[in-house]
Amino acid sequence: MSGNSFAENARELINTRNILFLLFSATALILAYTPVKALYSSSKSEYYSHIALIPLVSIYLVYIKRKEIFEKVNYSFAVGIPVLLLGVAMFLGGILCDTPLDNNNYASLIMFSIFIFINGAFILVYGIQAYRRALFPLLFLIFTVPVPTAIMDSIISFLQVGSTELSNLLFMASGVPFVRDGFVFQLSNISIEVARQCSGIRSSMAIFIVSVLAGYMFLKSLWKQIFLVICAVLIAMFKNSIRIVTLSLLGNYVDPVILTSSLHREGGTPFFILALLLLAPILFLLRRSEKFTDNG
Repeated sequence: MSGNSFAENARELINTRNILFLLFSATALILAYTPVKALYSSSKSEYYSHIALIPLVSIYLVYIKRKEIFEKVNYSFAVGIPVLLLGVAMFLGGILCDTPLDNNNYASLIMFSIFIFINGAFILVYGIQAYRRALFPLLFLIFTVPVPTAIMDSIISFLQVGSTELSNLLFMASGVPFVRDGFVFQLSNISIEVARQCSGIRSSMAIFIVSVLAGYMFLKSLWKQIFLVICAVLIAMFKNSIRIVTLSLLGNYVDPVILTSSLHREGGTPFFILALLLLAPILFLLRRSEKFTDNG
């Protein structure tokens, strides 16, 4: 890289707009510190290990399309300031709320207000046209917002039911004798319950986020992006049911201790990789179909 090009890149980065947006972003990070810290110390912290990575992904997505996004920028006070103030109002509402909220719901409200604040700051500093071009990276920041408890409980119940039904099909396909009673499977030597903590919520959230990101980066058609996400949800439940059945069979025919071992508690990584391997050919076929359509 020549000295001139380096100087041009430096001037491009160090300008009034970027410094102003950086100040807004720094303010948002400071405001987010306390609720995020409280969330990570709560019982639901394991659900949100991905939060710290989301802003980095958004920054990368903006960076690779920076020339397109920032081709034409202008201050947009008429739209940016109201959105910015909405974020501030929501933040103050969460701080001053008379109704006590648990750590998860409190973090959800505060982080959503910061999400609104960041979007408003971008509109204010760079304008509507730039915001439209950067829409996905900015909306992707929604994954930094913890899911409200009531919604999370519904998602976990959905995954629990789906994993149980698919596990039932896998047990039937295996030919292993078993009796089912709701979420409980009775095998010859052991009894297995697909409890809420067995729903696979953490890995399912990760697979969901990966599918959203992959759809944006590799697919053009909206319906194909949606189809990929739906497939990811189904694969997440299928992956979880494979884990349940595998551990059950190992516990029943090899050693019951496996059901309380680290393989049960922390052995989700191989099954997560399996889910990605199952998702990859679907993405490949969808991408290939788009290239075929374009060539046709």
